[in-house]
Amino acid sequence: MAPRPAMSHSSAFLLRSPSSSSSSAAASAGGGPDADGAAYALLVLNQRLPRFAHLLWDRAQVRVCADGGANRVFDGMPELFPGEDPDEVRRRYKPDVIKGDLDSIRPEVKEYYSNMGTKIVDESHDQDTTDLHKCVTFITENLDIPNKSNLCILALGALGGRFDHEMGNINVLHTFPNNKIILLSDDCLIFLLPRTHTHNIQIERSIEGPHCGLIPIGAPSGTTTTTGLKWNLDNTSMSFGGLISTSNIVKDESVTITSDSDLIWTISLRDHS
Repeated sequence: MAPRPAMSHSSAFLLRSPSSSSSSAAASAGGGPDADGAAYALLVLNQRLPRFAHLLWDRAQVRVCADGGANRVFDGMPELFPGEDPDEVRRRYKPDVIKGDLDSIRPEVKEYYSNMGTKIVDESHDQDTTDLHKCVTFITENLDIPNKSNLCILALGALGGRFDHEMGNINVLHTFPNNKIILLSDDCLIFLLPRTHTHNIQIERSIEGPHCGLIPIGAPSGTTTTTGLKWNLDNTSMSFGGLISTSNIVKDESVTITSDSDLIWTISLRDHS
């Protein structure tokens, strides 16, 4: 069997950049691609904003709110800047697009952002896909983003709240296996490791770890091999009803993973605010 291509992963997008202390221009204009060439789209769902939301906003080239996610930006961004005027913060952190079935966004929030030039896209005719699914499709197919071939979608608010919503959002990772999508909360992040590649995950110890997990959601794994963990897997089978790798610990600066099944990688996030 031919060797599988390698795919690299890093959470360096959560590190503070030297310009983060003067973020008003970046917040309104949109950041450029990172030094590693990655381009970021920020997607905000209808859960409380994590403490690092403004850092990701400044890093992103485009910012999209999924329906009630606009309420979270309107209410939550000023809470992250308690010493500043709330209206000024809201003007600075204006989404580019609000998309969804629009049954959760408050009328005054919709009117506020519409008057500021935010594009409002009504998808109420589509009741077969989640807001996350709608927004990922919109970002990948309709938005003009520099370096789109190296695009990473950062989704805030996809974890926590109702369990069926969480599972629907995890299903989106499997629906778009060729797109880099990372789901984030205050406590952890998760993303898909497609079985078509071997994976090298660089650990940013100042912001993540030590707890991690590898979960075979969708199909059992007949063989998974890892390096860099306290409890490595060696051609190990994993399945629900059997062994899954939860509460593992990252030990090295990088973790490698090879599997015959798509896996979900999760790692805890440190409070680096």
